[in-house]
Formats: sequence, structure tokens, C-alpha cells
Amino acid sequence: MVTKEQILQWLQALAVVLEQNKDYLTELDAAIGDADHGINMNRGFQKVLSQLQSVADKDIAGILKAVSMTLISSVGGASGPLYGTLFLRASTAVAGKLELSDQDMIAFLEAGVDGVIQRGKAQLGDKTMLDALLPASDAFKNAIAEGMNTKEALNCAVTAAENGVKNTIPLVAKKGRASYLGDRSAGHPDAGATSVYLILKTLLETLQNYE
Repeated sequence: MVTKEQILQWLQALAVVLEQNKDYLTELDAAIGDADHGINMNRGFQKVLSQLQSVADKDIAGILKAVSMTLISSVGGASGPLYGTLFLRASTAVAGKLELSDQDMIAFLEAGVDGVIQRGKAQLGDKTMLDALLPASDAFKNAIAEGMNTKEALNCAVTAAENGVKNTIPLVAKKGRASYLGDRSAGHPDAGATSVYLILKTLLETLQNYE
């Protein structure tokens, strides 16, 4: 079970984590992209943080929708529309909820994945954020089916996302600016997949540390 308060704490923690990793994500993106992923993600989530108090009385769907609108309006490049779509689709999957059951979390993740696929037209192996997001969603769903609790399943999802990031290293990019580099895009982890890993890892840590 994930409560609204935990979602709010996750978003607060995420703003800190993305600020701390701003230079790292930008460094990853500099190798094969626009060198702005960390800067953009940090700007977007600092904006989310500044607006969080004003949406704290909404249900989880309302909060996630506000995050979506903020990211779409404040994050440049491909990240804004993709992450905005992820949070928007996730919000529609949990309409009216003040807490999320494991099945709600599965719906949350699957809706986010579907949104990213439809928006980005990417597939697994294209060296994008989907290479971390899709395995993580599948791992969470499988772990719940095997009888694990929310934190255990989310731990499996984080491990799958981390492995997904590692798996992007040898891949040749097929989407975005990195695809212009052809074979030279191989040898680097994808910045978008890395931010997905950080986002899920922060959610797990929030649940583990919640009091």
C-alpha cells in the first residue's frame, strides 16, 4: 500500500535527488545527447516542489496530474513531454485514490509505460528511458504475483531498472539526438533510463524511510 502522504514525500525527495544528480545526468546526456537532461529534470522537479503545497489537498491522481502539467510546461527537450505523459497516464489509472493498493501500483506503472511508448514511439532496446521503465514495471507485477509485498516488489523493480540502465550501455540509439551518432552512441548509459532508475529508487527509499 502506498499512501497519498508517501506520494507527496516521494516527490519532495525526488526534487532533492534530481538536484544532487543534475550534473551526473547532464554528463551522461553530454556523451550522446543535448547535454541538458539533468538540468531539465532538475528545473522541472524544483518547479514541482514549489507547487506541491498548493496541490497537497488533492487526491493522488490530482497530484500526479499537477506534476504532469508542470513537467510539460517547464522541462525542455523530449523529457518534458515523455515524463509529463508518464505522470498524466499514471494519474488516470488511479483516479479518486487516496492510497494505492498493489494492483493500483501495477496499473500506475503500466499506464505510465503505455504513455511513454505511445508518446515516444520507442521499443525496448532503442536506448531510451523505456529500457529501464518497462523491465521495472514487469518486475513489480511479477513480484506481486509471486506474493511479495509492496516494498519487496518495488525493490525488484529498482533492480530491474538498474539492470536496464546497464543494458543500454552497449546499445546503439534509435531515438532522439543520440540516434544521429549511429554506432558511436554505443558505450554510454542512457540518461533517460538513468533518471527512471533514480525516480523508482527514490520511491523505494521513501517507502522504506516513511514514519
